[in-house]
Amino acid sequence: MTAAAIDQPNMMTGATMDAAPERTLLPALLPVLDSEAVPDDGDTRSEELRGLLAAIVRLETIVEEETAALTSGNRVDFDEFSARKSRGMLEFVRLMRARMHLGNEVEVTTQVQRLRQKLERNRAVLEMHYDAVREVAAIIVKAVRDAESDGTYSGRAARDGK
Repeated sequence: MTAAAIDQPNMMTGATMDAAPERTLLPALLPVLDSEAVPDDGDTRSEELRGLLAAIVRLETIVEEETAALTSGNRVDFDEFSARKSRGMLEFVRLMRARMHLGNEVEVTTQVQRLRQKLERNRAVLEMHYDAVREVAAIIVKAVRDAESDGTYSGRAARDGK
């Protein structure tokens, strides 16, 4: 039985290898890890943290772009920004749910607070834009009504005795 273990073929290369008996019991496709090759929680956690912070930065970038476009007076594709913000928020929420333990990290808290400030600024600019659109629409509606009306039912005709 020992001889079969020593002459066990390597599944990756097809060659036989002289291996120690403790290594021959492992599946051929799994590498034997040394203690140095095993990632510790610090490395994994920092990778998770970097991924979450990157998602927050991507969301910040989208919000900043939309705010800049609105304040510059350039034409804004609201559908595109809405879709990008939705995807960014979905990514952020999924990452936060999967990595709730990172919610108490100082870097995450700082980034989320900064994102919140940028979202508040974006909301204020969007509200101002919406108010302006509403005012312009009201002016257009009034102009159309005045142009179509012959004054028969207007308040001025009743006051003038017509």
